Amino acid sequence: MAYDTRLARLLHVLIHMDLRGGMTTSATLAQMLHTNEVVVRRTMAALRTAGMVTSTGGRNGGWALAKGLDTITARDVYEAIAHGSVFAIGPADDNPACPVERAANQWVGDALREGEEALLRHLGRKSLAELASEIVAR
Repeated sequence: MAYDTRLARLLHVLIHMDLRGGMTTSATLAQMLHTNEVVVRRTMAALRTAGMVTSTGGRNGGWALAKGLDTITARDVYEAIAHGSVFAIGPADDNPACPVERAANQWVGDALREGEEALLRHLGRKSLAELASEIVAR
């Protein structure tokens, strides 16, 4: 199963941008992430829409932080990117009339909601500045 790595990659990018003075090019980000510039621009566009970064086109263009890392949490980044379910598991729909399936789906659905709420709480606890300071301290 392939994982959606956008959250980890964007945290990586934002912290590097801050450590590099807040501005960098799509080419530099693509090299850092071992991908191509089109993927970088498409992914960074979500952060631009959320007001976390700005972009400037042209020869001397690139991406710049629009907010300080002290005002951004991992939850903010997570919410900025389009995503489906956090988990790869979900309820069944083989026989919706079956009371056993309905009960099992209810139980699974409750667990998934609780798990997603816990994840969002965890992602919202630290600013990216705090995360960056932990990395620099290592």
